[in-house]
Amino acid sequence: MDSLGLVQPLHKLSSTIFFSRQRRSPRVIPFSSSLKPLPSKRVNLSKPSTLTFALAESDSPKPLETSSKTLLLQLSKCFDLPSDYFQQLPSDLRLDLNDAAFDLSNGPIIDECGQELGETLLNLSRAWEQADTSTSRTLVKILPELESSLTNGAKSAFGRRLISAGRRFRGMGQYGQGELQKIAKAMITTGEVLSANTSPASVGNESKSNTRMFKFGELQVSVSPEKAYAGAAIAFVFGILSWQISQGIQSTPESSLQYANDNALLLAKSLRGTLLATFYASAVLSGFTTAGLLLLAKQLSSEKDSS
Repeated sequence: MDSLGLVQPLHKLSSTIFFSRQRRSPRVIPFSSSLKPLPSKRVNLSKPSTLTFALAESDSPKPLETSSKTLLLQLSKCFDLPSDYFQQLPSDLRLDLNDAAFDLSNGPIIDECGQELGETLLNLSRAWEQADTSTSRTLVKILPELESSLTNGAKSAFGRRLISAGRRFRGMGQYGQGELQKIAKAMITTGEVLSANTSPASVGNESKSNTRMFKFGELQVSVSPEKAYAGAAIAFVFGILSWQISQGIQSTPESSLQYANDNALLLAKSLRGTLLATFYASAVLSGFTTAGLLLLAKQLSSEKDSS
């Protein structure tokens, strides 16, 4: 009886543990079911549409033109500076600003960029040389309006000028709140986009018109091989004339001339010495000029042949 009484409670206890395990096991099912809603199909469906849209944008030729005009607008915003900003620059940065003006307007700018854009860039370079911030801001704001009327060759030439001038701004370093570096970055970026429009015809024209530009203050002189040879010939003739005149003055004896008094004699001697020094110096300078122009003409001719 006692053993039977012990067996029954043990049987009830094992059955209770068995059923409690069966009751706890279904609780795992709701937790596993919460892992089912994964948006895998939605992600896979969105990728082809995104790829198709990107390919459609890459095939369209409009973004290049739009971006160049947008970049010019951003460049104009970079020139929203105080009216005396350029005048406040130190002397070394003013020299760099003049160099940027020279790079912007160097060479046959009207032939490369067109009449309207060429004149605008010339006026802009003069404004930089005069440190006129207000005029610079006004002229830069005109550039986005002129972009749509430019040919591919004009855009390419304009872009190269912006890159060259932008590098001058970049060489100025940090000044103020970094306005110069913002201008440099905008000019170089815009120039690279515009230079992408280079056509074979424009490259051929540039190689044919190989010139060197020299700037003396506000005077700009473009020198081609033909002009250099002509200048060398003129300098040679002028040197010969100067040498002949100096020889004629020196060969004239002082005793052959009569003077009214001693003062006139002293004045004549000083004038004779001045004339001799002037014409001898002219002959020597003409010789150096002839040699320099001949070397320049030879260099320009070799560059033209190699291009």
